[in-house]
Amino acid sequence: MTSEDLLAGSSVGTGLLEIQGVAKRFDVRGREVRALEGIDLQVSQGDFLCVCGASGSGKSTLLSLVAGLDVPSEGKILLDGSPVVGPGPDRGLVPQAGSLYPWRTVERNVAFGLELLPVSSAERAKRVDWYLAETGLSKLRNSLPKQLSGGQQQRVAIARALACEPEVLLLDEPFGALDVQTKEDMQVLIRQVWRDTGTTVVMVTHDVEEAVFLGQRVVVLESSPGRVAADITIDLPTDRELAVKRTPEFLALRARIEDLVRAQHNKAG
Repeated sequence: MTSEDLLAGSSVGTGLLEIQGVAKRFDVRGREVRALEGIDLQVSQGDFLCVCGASGSGKSTLLSLVAGLDVPSEGKILLDGSPVVGPGPDRGLVPQAGSLYPWRTVERNVAFGLELLPVSSAERAKRVDWYLAETGLSKLRNSLPKQLSGGQQQRVAIARALACEPEVLLLDEPFGALDVQTKEDMQVLIRQVWRDTGTTVVMVTHDVEEAVFLGQRVVVLESSPGRVAADITIDLPTDRELAVKRTPEFLALRARIEDLVRAQHNKAG
């Protein structure tokens, strides 16, 4: 089975993710804290966008708004022209910790979201099988989360989010707690899954090297409040191996974005 076969009948749309004039403010002990201000972004279907910024730049807050877990104080977020007003199957979220159900096997964790959708048992089994294979988990399908490594648990979380075939996959620093070798393995995996499925990806990361390796675009946020400081196209080959991290082009992009993040951090301080 190919990805085209699997996705032929999916509900994946062709619209934009649009973030229009979004601001988010919180009341902290009677004091207003501005987390985000005036965020304007467009993400086309099939894009891979990475969002970077120093602490206090509102990266995770922005992702939470797109996921529908919170609402903007100002502005709006649209997907396929429809307002985002809460969580939905058109967006799949993978948090920093995979949040797997410990009593469910790998297979049943991946199937969880599909059990809540009007999907036949045959279609559910087909999707689960495909995403287990895509993420290298087929031989672990009967294992429990406690029997898995950190990287394997994150693979399950990614497979679970993708099995519902969302239009947008949202990743909130999903590899931050992994060792360097496992993190690089997961970076290669997520680019492979992105290429194979054509799913739009929006990823928050504090790791600039990771953002440059994964993204087609990297957005750098200012801090306190978070604003878009730069939106940079990553002019590297679509098919990337880890060796690209040693090329002059990659190193130049990484240095440029690291300087931007540092400048925004120093400005906020």
